[in-house]
Amino acid sequence: MKITQNTAVTLNYTMFNMDGEVIDKNHEPIVYLHGGYDNILPAVEAALEDKTVGETVMVTMAPDEAFGEFDAELLREEEIGLFPPDIEVGLMFETRDPETEETFQFRVTAIDSGRVTVDGNHPLAGMSIRFEATVLDVRAATEEEVAHGHVHGEHGHDH
Repeated sequence: MKITQNTAVTLNYTMFNMDGEVIDKNHEPIVYLHGGYDNILPAVEAALEDKTVGETVMVTMAPDEAFGEFDAELLREEEIGLFPPDIEVGLMFETRDPETEETFQFRVTAIDSGRVTVDGNHPLAGMSIRFEATVLDVRAATEEEVAHGHVHGEHGHDH
């Protein structure tokens, strides 16, 4: 079966920086619903179109095709007293804009002299990456998966 609209696709992947160093690799196969549901990077989804089990794709993406450009306005420095006592570098947290109710995720990147630096950029923002994936399985998605916009069950989403 070919990867087309509304197929459930199982992959193994590895992401590399432009120096060829591995920056991410799955430990368990990932499963996504193919067809514009924003479950995988659009450039990768386009490369996977019409592929079958056993085929491999390699996609090199500029930051704007991958995890976005680095935005310096998403770096903030705050007083340490605004954070819980167990604050540490690497901690991820979510905050909500009281005016728009929009939520943002931040990562603590530094703690120094009573100040905490947080970054709202994706950890891979600003990086060009090479994404390599091997197709492990392709099947027709269920009506429920299509209605929900994601795959259910093993390695997918459980309700």
